Amino acid sequence: MTCSVKSVLTQAQRQLVSVNGVVIDHDLISRETQNHPASTPVLAWTAATRALVVRELLLQEARRIGVDAQPLVDDLGRRETEAEALVRALIETEVVTPVPDWASCRRYYDANAARFRSEDLFACAHILIAARRTDSDAFAAARQRADEVLAHLRQHPGDFAELASSHSDCPSGALGGNLGQVTPVMTTPEFAAALARLTPGELSPVVESRYGLHIIRLDRHLPGRALPFELVHARIETYLAERSQRIAAAQYVALLAGRAQVIGIDLPTPAGLRVH
Repeated sequence: MTCSVKSVLTQAQRQLVSVNGVVIDHDLISRETQNHPASTPVLAWTAATRALVVRELLLQEARRIGVDAQPLVDDLGRRETEAEALVRALIETEVVTPVPDWASCRRYYDANAARFRSEDLFACAHILIAARRTDSDAFAAARQRADEVLAHLRQHPGDFAELASSHSDCPSGALGGNLGQVTPVMTTPEFAAALARLTPGELSPVVESRYGLHIIRLDRHLPGRALPFELVHARIETYLAERSQRIAAAQYVALLAGRAQVIGIDLPTPAGLRVH
């Protein structure tokens, strides 16, 4: 931790944090930081502080309006705390969001058509020359070997299976380098990008990935197709309902924050709330 980050964190740890006069103990904030991984300790501390302040806001409101809540037990036998039950019941009672109708789901589908497609399929083969960038001499030797194999294949493409069997460090070498049908998410980003640039029957240049150096042959490309609305309607409905719930809950918290006296942390107010 740098001195500047440490000093900022120390300053934050000295800052009094309270909600309508109820102080949020610093030891509690410290324990809460484990639930908020962040790139710096300061950001983790800030996120933990904000979470506890929001929790206190909701608990105070639940008690003010007399929410009655019974802790629930899940399928694994885990029981809600009294505080968790109060917060849940308050949100269920005070934050009401409509279920998205068919028309709303259809509009979302039409506006986000690219999200609702089956994945492209690529029937392909490759030759892998395993190498690590951290070993410069071994990597240079692997690069030379891959270049030589590719140069041979440019002249004799029919030798691909034989060269895969004798040179590839991938188990697919025993199958002539054949990987069957793959989707982009089944490969590394570099491999997927190379596939997308190839036409059937074409060889790639040498492609580097975390596994080493690849020579890829695309045999067939089956483009993804649009999924019918009926197939994804339920998924869209669930997504829109959850998004509406998040937006409404954020607006409700902002409303409470605007009425409360919160010291030590900034919370959004209705006027300044931005929800995406």
